[in-house]
Amino acid sequence: MSITFSHNQPIGSPEDVGAEAFKSYVEEKSGGKITVDIFPASQLGSLREQVESTQIGEINITMQPASVITPFVDDIKIVDLPYLLPTETEKMYQVLDGEVGQEILGTLEQGGFKGLGYWPGGYKLISTKDAEIHSPSDLEGLKIRVMESPLLISQYEAWGAAAIPMAYAEVYNGLQQGIVDGQENPLQTIYLNNYHEVQGFVMDTKHGAMTYILMANQSWFEGLSEDTQKLILEAEEHGRTEARNNLIATEEEYRQNIIDSGTVYYELTDEEIAVFKNVSEATYSELYGAGDQPELLEKFKQVINELN
Repeated sequence: MSITFSHNQPIGSPEDVGAEAFKSYVEEKSGGKITVDIFPASQLGSLREQVESTQIGEINITMQPASVITPFVDDIKIVDLPYLLPTETEKMYQVLDGEVGQEILGTLEQGGFKGLGYWPGGYKLISTKDAEIHSPSDLEGLKIRVMESPLLISQYEAWGAAAIPMAYAEVYNGLQQGIVDGQENPLQTIYLNNYHEVQGFVMDTKHGAMTYILMANQSWFEGLSEDTQKLILEAEEHGRTEARNNLIATEEEYRQNIIDSGTVYYELTDEEIAVFKNVSEATYSELYGAGDQPELLEKFKQVINELN
């Protein structure tokens, strides 16, 4: 059998390194009986189109940001709540890989998906063309590109900005042409897509992580033999680990390259972060208050508090 695996990131990115590790593991352990066809860099459509294709079974496995999955399964957006996840990488992985993180992953079945694991994107930063951001008031009047996520739109509106949903493939041109003033993404996405070339400032706001989710079409996965399911889950863990390790190994290089390019890199102070955090936490009940979401949020907070 052949597995179709799609993602959005460039060849050589941490996500792609992980995908290739997944492929190698499956093909080696199956003795070549199972092959994996990887389609990177949005070759199989936009981010939303890849989610839709996975939902109807045209794609077997896809890796997508949680924000893109939110319109299909609303509960998954908890990982996008600003200033919720720990800012220490290992603690964040403990939350996501632990019991409460797996419970959230299980909600993907509401949309016909099988959640396989949380893959790394890195912590998100805000970049702008002309404005150095120190507080939410500095964002007032700015047009900030976001993914097509109601939560992200509300997040930036709460901070005073105008949130502009824009397809991933259009971001560079949107920044270059001034359609938007800035955007949010992790270091690797900013650097590998050359957004820093058309942005004067990059701010390390520590407001959240770009959490990628590896997921399969649920019916397809459940139709596989028990041994094949086990193999895919093992390959997911192997690929996820390789992706995380690669991200750790490359982030400092990406950061230094952005600084060397002449773009201003500013890390917010604890006091500045506290202002953003207070504004953000006031929106949690509105952004994550439907159905069982308040209960899930309390579980999340409890686990995070125990780690701290």
